[in-house]
Amino acid sequence: MTWSSRIASLPGLIPPLGIFVVVVGSIYAGLATPTEAASLGVVAAMGLAAANKTLTIEMLKGAIEGTMRTTAMIMLIILAAIFLNFVLASIGLTQALTQFIVDLGWSPFQTMLMIIAFLILLGCFMETLSMLLTTAPLLAPIIVELGYDPVWFGILLMVLLETALITPPIGINLYVVQGIRKHGQLNDVMIGTLPFVTTMFVMIGMLLAFPQIALWLPEAVYSR
Repeated sequence: MTWSSRIASLPGLIPPLGIFVVVVGSIYAGLATPTEAASLGVVAAMGLAAANKTLTIEMLKGAIEGTMRTTAMIMLIILAAIFLNFVLASIGLTQALTQFIVDLGWSPFQTMLMIIAFLILLGCFMETLSMLLTTAPLLAPIIVELGYDPVWFGILLMVLLETALITPPIGINLYVVQGIRKHGQLNDVMIGTLPFVTTMFVMIGMLLAFPQIALWLPEAVYSR
């Protein structure tokens, strides 16, 4: 594509940008919770579809069916993860794993680097919700034992999960973008995400080097 065609396509970004403003803007303005903001996003999307004269019963049926499929899949993942966590806690694997990490004799920083590398590798092949539900209960006791702030690790874990959304080969957002493009190869999308993946790695490095980036706001709130 030429730069002139790219610039000419920019107005097409205004409608999805409007939905983004409705969802995120309502959250940051304190007008809606994330769940309520999602509902506002649905209303805004329906309004956009109506404006484009694509709002039909068939389209709504397809959207509702897709929502039900996704919700059922997520609930099955949650149920399986809860059962797995119960089993792991019952057999004492969480405590044993924590003790194993401590007995390695690594410094807390070395252990944290290993955990981050493990999560990055896992994020390349695992869906983010499953990754969160299966790893967080195992890693949280280890993080506390190493002396790290659990709030800081929670924020770091969210950044790692966001990175997993765009890391090939199983990054969900890669397939979303490819589905919107409807042409070309998925490899093009993967190559296009490299600057964003690099940015996420920089964010992870900054959180490691300067933990106060994540902690200053919670400390300011709780100190009042």
